[in-house]
Amino acid sequence: MAVKIRLRRMGAKKNPFYRIVVADSRFPRDGRFIEEIGTYNPLTEPSTVVVDSEKATQWMKNGAQPTETVKALFKKNGIM
Repeated sequence: MAVKIRLRRMGAKKNPFYRIVVADSRFPRDGRFIEEIGTYNPLTEPSTVVVDSEKATQWMKNGAQPTETVKALFKKNGIM
């Protein structure tokens, strides 16, 4: 089972809001997930990122791979 840390799109059309979730890579983007570890709102200025860093580091220690976008958000917040 390949576990990924990725974004789950929420919000209305042309008004995106994302949740940072841990999910099996076989599930669809907005489908079933294991755990929610944060949120990302690109529409605010500057964009808002709220992440539970303890959960994120614990999942990465257990083998979860962040996607490129999530990796960039983690680096921006000092988690990676």
